[in-house]
Amino acid sequence: MPSRTTSEFMLEPSEAERLANLNGPFDAHLRMIELRLGVEIANRGNVYRVIGPPPTVGKAEKLLRDLWREAADATLDEPAIHLALTQADADQSASDDVEPQEVAIRVKRGMIRGRGANQAKYLHAIATHDINFGIGPAGTGKTFLAVASAVEALNETRVQRLVLVRPAVEAGEKLGFLPGDLSQKVDPYLRPLYDALYEMLGVEKVVKLLEKNVIEVAPLAYMRGRTLNDAYVILDEAQNTTIEQMKMFLTRIGYGSTAVVTGDLTQIDLPKHQKSGLRDALDVLRDVNGISFTFFEARDVVRHPLVARIVNAYEARDANTPDAAGA
Repeated sequence: MPSRTTSEFMLEPSEAERLANLNGPFDAHLRMIELRLGVEIANRGNVYRVIGPPPTVGKAEKLLRDLWREAADATLDEPAIHLALTQADADQSASDDVEPQEVAIRVKRGMIRGRGANQAKYLHAIATHDINFGIGPAGTGKTFLAVASAVEALNETRVQRLVLVRPAVEAGEKLGFLPGDLSQKVDPYLRPLYDALYEMLGVEKVVKLLEKNVIEVAPLAYMRGRTLNDAYVILDEAQNTTIEQMKMFLTRIGYGSTAVVTGDLTQIDLPKHQKSGLRDALDVLRDVNGISFTFFEARDVVRHPLVARIVNAYEARDANTPDAAGA
């Protein structure tokens, strides 16, 4: 268990409006700093207490003092806090020896927490990074937890809208054979996202938010040329993106936005000669600061116990016959 220390300090002069600017609405700015740095922050008026690993406590105190000076002349918002954390090299300070705080998500159905260490790590990564990858087999909660985090961010007005995206890759059937217009043709591909939303918010509210375009569910092709600010963006089934599509998607992210990319590299439906954009992103971005990767395994499956056994059986087969796995 890493050693912990406490630092208590006073920010002067004590001005209520400036304190509110620093802390953010409902202390949202303090929570961002806590999650990113792995510390605990409490305040009574202009007296602040920071608890955590010694090097990180010092960094958090310096950051708060810097933001306090900035709060005298400028209105602080989430992009400003993100920028300050980046400049303070905050991502590197949240190293593996810092025990991540448990992240609990409040939605209509109650509180959602990670089931197992990997899900808890995934939720913490989503809370502390702007771009996140969740990679692993079906049934590990990748999409469900991402949608839950997105719904909470929307409910707390940390984002203005949700954008849920999937590549409309044909898995054995042709889109042209399906009845209806383009929207109706791609709906079957987006159904898992709808199902998660219905469970989190209820059908009526989802329908209303879709009508108001607060929630947008779209095929990946619709993302080209857009910049998404103050949005929570989820790219599901990302193993079926091409390299160009993945690069296009990741470069849509704007200020105040969070992106979660989920996929299963064992279920690629692209042509055999085409490399998956998810696999390529893993190779290219693995060491990029500010991007998190969470890898799930069969033991993380939270569906019927048989699902984990099925995943294990296919993994064992693919390990012996590499050509059986997706390219």
